[in-house]
Amino acid sequence: MDSNELTVVIVTFNSELKLADCLRSIEHKAEIIVVENSDNKTFKKKLENQYRNLKCILTGGNKGYAVANNIGLKNVKTSYALVLNPDTILDKNAIDNFLITAKKNHNFWLIGPASDQMNDLKFEANKIVEVDNIKGFAIFLNLQMFKNEFFDENFFLYFEEIDLCKRVKKKGGKIYLDPSIKVRHTGASSVNKISNIKLEKNRNWHWMWSTFYFHKKHQGFLFALLKILPKFISAFMKVIIYSIIINKKKRDIYYCRLSGIFNSMIGKKSWYRPSLD
Repeated sequence: MDSNELTVVIVTFNSELKLADCLRSIEHKAEIIVVENSDNKTFKKKLENQYRNLKCILTGGNKGYAVANNIGLKNVKTSYALVLNPDTILDKNAIDNFLITAKKNHNFWLIGPASDQMNDLKFEANKIVEVDNIKGFAIFLNLQMFKNEFFDENFFLYFEEIDLCKRVKKKGGKIYLDPSIKVRHTGASSVNKISNIKLEKNRNWHWMWSTFYFHKKHQGFLFALLKILPKFISAFMKVIIYSIIINKKKRDIYYCRLSGIFNSMIGKKSWYRPSLD
C-alpha cells in the first residue's frame, strides 16, 4: 500500500522509553509526527536524527492530550492519520490493513483495531463491524471528514476519544472496528518513571473533571450532576476519614477528586497541572 497516504501522530510527555518500541514497529511505512508536550530540544534532535521519516513538534509545555493531538493532526498533509499512544506496538501488517479497510469503506470517519478490552463485542475474525466508539490508543482518521475539527481541547486528560466518537455519531458518521488489525497496547504508563503520588493526584483530578464535563456537554447539567453526585459524596467522606486517621496520601488523592468535580461543576477550565518531572 502507498505509505504516502498516511501520517502517524504520536503525543508524548517524557515517554522516550515507551516510544522506542512503537517507532520500531512503524519503521518506514508512514510519515511520523511526534508531538512532545514539553520544550525538550534534546529529545527532538535525537528523534529527528534517528528517524528520517519523523518530525518532532515541541509544544513548549504540557498542553494535554487533546491540544497536542490537534497540533499534530493540523500538520498532517496526507489523506489519513493514525493517532497512536506511545505505548503501542503495531503488528507488521497493521498499517496495510488500516489502508485496505479505508479503501473498502470510503465514507468512514474513524477506524479502530480489535482490543482485548472489547470482549462484549461478538464478531467474526476478519469481518469489520460498525460501532459507536473505539479505544483511544489507536485511532485511524479520514481527515477530509473532519475539516480540522478534531479533539475537544477542553479535555486535558481522559474522555477525549469518547467525546470524538460521540460527535462523529451525532453527525451520522461511520465508525468501524476491524478485528484483522492488530495493535498491541501494553497498558503501562505512557510516561517514564515519575512520582506515583503526583501521577495519581493528576489522574484523579482530571478523571473527575472530565467525567462531569463530558456528561454536561452531551446530556446536560442535571444529568451530569446526578451521575457525579455519588462520587462526590464518596470522595467527601473519604477526605474526612483519611484526615481523621492521618493518611495524607489517600486524603490528598480524594481531595483531588473533590476539586476536579467542583471545578468542573462551576464551569472552570481543566487547570490542574502538577509537576510530573
